[in-house]
Amino acid sequence: MTAPRAGARYFDDLKEGERFVTGERTLGEAEIVAFAREFDPQPIHVDAAGAADGPYGGLIASGFQTMALGFRLFYELGVINEACIGGPGIDAVRFHRPARPGDTIHAVATVAETRPSRSRPDRGYVRMAYDVRNQRDEPVLSFEIVHILMRGPPAA
Repeated sequence: MTAPRAGARYFDDLKEGERFVTGERTLGEAEIVAFAREFDPQPIHVDAAGAADGPYGGLIASGFQTMALGFRLFYELGVINEACIGGPGIDAVRFHRPARPGDTIHAVATVAETRPSRSRPDRGYVRMAYDVRNQRDEPVLSFEIVHILMRGPPAA
């Protein structure tokens, strides 16, 4: 059995109000179009010429892509990767402004609530509030995920 990775956190290690700021990723037009063709093929996401005349004045990233990218950036920090065993859902999804080609996205994840499991003493629930922001630090998207985390590293 391998030892927990440095920086790995478990349920009891996280405190309400604790914040994690991710690295950044710049969205390219080809990446936006490829994602949208596969998962959200609305014209505002796949047709740059048509989107120019649309309500946003140009191509925008799918909100699904922006949410997935925000979570991916948090996951790359390695904070809960070893302890997380799933979650019951995503709540409070809000699209504040579109992400556009050339925007550089980062996320701030805040521990909003921790609650030990009543039926499974080896785990607890952590509600994380995700705030996805652009290069001007403007809010793009926000959402909450309840993660189920193990309470400590597995016994050797």
